[in-house]
Amino acid sequence: MTDLHVMTPPPLLAVEDLCVHFGVRGGWLGGRRGTVKAVDGFSLTIGAGETVALVGESGCGKSTAGNAILGLLEPSAGRIFFEGIELTAIPAARRALLRRQMQVIFQDPVSALNPKLTIGQSVAEPLVVAEVPAKARRERVAELLDLVGLKASQNDRYPNELSGGQRQRVVIARALALSPKLLVCDEPVSALDVSIRSQILNLLMRLQQELGLAYLFISHDLSVVRHIADRVMVMYLGTIVEEGDAETVFASPAHPYTEALLAAIPLPDPVEQRQRKAIVLAGELPSPLDPPAGCPFVTRCPIREDRCTDLRPLLLSTPQGSRAACLIRYPPA
Repeated sequence: MTDLHVMTPPPLLAVEDLCVHFGVRGGWLGGRRGTVKAVDGFSLTIGAGETVALVGESGCGKSTAGNAILGLLEPSAGRIFFEGIELTAIPAARRALLRRQMQVIFQDPVSALNPKLTIGQSVAEPLVVAEVPAKARRERVAELLDLVGLKASQNDRYPNELSGGQRQRVVIARALALSPKLLVCDEPVSALDVSIRSQILNLLMRLQQELGLAYLFISHDLSVVRHIADRVMVMYLGTIVEEGDAETVFASPAHPYTEALLAAIPLPDPVEQRQRKAIVLAGELPSPLDPPAGCPFVTRCPIREDRCTDLRPLLLSTPQGSRAACLIRYPPA
């Protein structure tokens, strides 16, 4: 009998050792002052229909990583694969076609929409670029507005005539115009009122089920991530310090930084909130222009030891089933 070898399909998106570094100039003559390592050795995979959340404080490199994946920034190093095809190794024209399968939902729907365009014109922009005929464009715009919960009568309105939640629905409709497989959601609900956030999150989850979408969900708010993510990656100073499935990370955080982020989530029960042990991180996020030589978290870590100053921790497997980069809890063998 001949053995049958089943080929495992590649992940929808794979990122290997991505780096985004920026040279900084300063001084009277504008000489080079140093290098900002906004993203430094970032890797991830996202499968079809999966939601991977990238979380961390503002300035940790989350949005920079997302922009590099989308092709809005040129990586300094690393490789990006989409359905097994290395985007940086193919001609620009083919790369542009593949990148239509990756779209973005930005944080602020006000700045994401041109105030001089009607809602219908904004949603149709990608279709115009793709040279879709006018009749097909009108039909697709009507379909998209209905898909995100907007009325056909709102087609001729302008962004300032809509609420914040409605504007974000328009942004989502535009992102879906070319039937992408992956959406990079960059803080998609942080600019919205609390009462509207759950509506947009529910919309994103419904669209994922109906259309089979995959999400890279970028957020600083773990209470939001908890409702939508399959897996969570915690970023600090351009590097991943913990990653694992969402249930494990929320129930048993392995890295002290993740513990601090989770401790900052308000609890609905006032008694539990008072009884919770507070975790206070000393100081501010270090400058990526001058990061620590050893563990990136060493300057703020409540359990640090002397060796953390010089040694860089590896992302290692934990007993909980996640992976974490902590020399104290998970020293290399």
